[in-house]
Amino acid sequence: MDTELAPRAGVREWIGLAALALPAMLVIMDMSVLHLALPTLSRDLEPSGAELLWITDVYGFVIAGAMITMGTLGDRIGRRRMLMIGAVAFGLASVLAAYAPTAETLIVARALLGLAGAVLGPSTLSLISAMFHDAKQRSFAITVWMTSFMLGGAVGPLVGGVLLEAFWWGSVFLVAVPVMVFLLVAGPLVLPEVRNPDASRLDLTSAAMSLAAILLVVFGVKEFAKEGVAWLPLLTLMLGLVIGALFVARQRRLTGPLLDMKLFANRGFSVSLGTLTLTVVFMLGSQFLIAQYIQMVVGMEPLESAVWSLPMVVSGTLAMFIAQGVAAQVGKAYVFGAGLAIAAVGFTVLAQVDSGSGVGIVVTAASLLFAGLMPVSSLGIGMIVDAAPPEQAGSAAAVGETTQELGGALGIAVLGSVLNVAYRSGVAGSVPDGVPASVRETATDNLPAALEAAGRLPGETGSQLVAVARQSFAQGLAWIAMGAYRSCSRWPSPPRCCSRTWVARTEAWQREGARTMRGKGWRPRRGGRCPDRPPSRYSIHGGAAPFFTDA
Repeated sequence: MDTELAPRAGVREWIGLAALALPAMLVIMDMSVLHLALPTLSRDLEPSGAELLWITDVYGFVIAGAMITMGTLGDRIGRRRMLMIGAVAFGLASVLAAYAPTAETLIVARALLGLAGAVLGPSTLSLISAMFHDAKQRSFAITVWMTSFMLGGAVGPLVGGVLLEAFWWGSVFLVAVPVMVFLLVAGPLVLPEVRNPDASRLDLTSAAMSLAAILLVVFGVKEFAKEGVAWLPLLTLMLGLVIGALFVARQRRLTGPLLDMKLFANRGFSVSLGTLTLTVVFMLGSQFLIAQYIQMVVGMEPLESAVWSLPMVVSGTLAMFIAQGVAAQVGKAYVFGAGLAIAAVGFTVLAQVDSGSGVGIVVTAASLLFAGLMPVSSLGIGMIVDAAPPEQAGSAAAVGETTQELGGALGIAVLGSVLNVAYRSGVAGSVPDGVPASVRETATDNLPAALEAAGRLPGETGSQLVAVARQSFAQGLAWIAMGAYRSCSRWPSPPRCCSRTWVARTEAWQREGARTMRGKGWRPRRGGRCPDRPPSRYSIHGGAAPFFTDA
């Protein structure tokens, strides 16, 4: 399709984008809004320690595990239909969570919310791909969609704090209900129905295997972050990887697989997926650690910390909108490189942090990180969807969003583990004299334990222990920043088929034909041949290697 001739979106499509962006924002908001409500719901429902962990984690677990199945199911039965089903389920589960009488009921409600969120995520992104045919408009729409995700994570704690001041803890879940009602009313009017007419029946065995593999891997990674090296997370992670390998082998054998593994043979798709993983690992992992620094080293309250997170989201959002315009002029590969370079500068600033740096330098570093990584993430998710054939857009969107979920879990687990090692090493060698052995062991475990233990010690000794613990945490954060700097500065850019020159040549071939292009001195790439029909958007955006090189 020639992008110059592609139909441009009208008022209906832009209203549809608003209808898609709001539920996307709520899916992420439901992850962050709960944290402020935990103290009050704990007093009302009196959950055990294990139940409290499940209330917190089950939502993300189910979203990550069910995303691929729901994205592929949307390709089969219709993406708008799946979106409507997800909206009904999300609204009903939100009401159940708000009025849950017991901890067990709240866990079930959160699991249902995760399942509904897994339906909403891929459906919204794949519908955007179907609604916006013009490349520039599609890039802008995906940027708006990504912005809604980031705003959901940023404003979730703020919205939760305001609601908890005036209402009971269940009110944080009811925010979703009016949005889902709006989606149910507006969706059939402004959203198209898109499905794969040649889709085969859903393979339930593959669906169960993908769910089990991802759940086990995410659970194992998160347990590593909480418990360190232990048998349970290790066995869980290994079992998840084995089931994942069996899932891949099954997809290669099936004629109608749940996930077409040929997508991963596309270099544009694979490199974009790897880059998205890198950015999410560093972005969400750093955000988690920076929030801990602001609260436990600087000493701010959670709500105050949430307010200080707004500058990084604003800088990242502005950078995303600027980047999508620049990418249309110079090509996405250059924007990828520039984004990673800006992120590397941010990590360099973060590496200068110590326990006395204050909040200013940390927020400056975080703002640079988000300004560099959010455009890369936005362009990456767009390239992942564009690289897939239109009939597999739901599957590609699900793979991209699953990558984000896994990347977030890996970021917190891996960066958190590295920080713990650095923290324990720093505290073990610097504990002041006069600290009892039992307190020394407790303080070496983690920073919150050290701060609590220091409160039980006499004045000067307790103050010295607090200073040592905070400095060790800050030093670990600086180590991570230096490692992230090296990764960002050495990461490869996407293949050159993402560049503006290669896209222009492919589009020129579509307009003028292969014979005319050969007359201009362009020839098929080595080992290649001119196809019998014009390349689809799948080919233009990295689905195949470029057809022509300079003679």
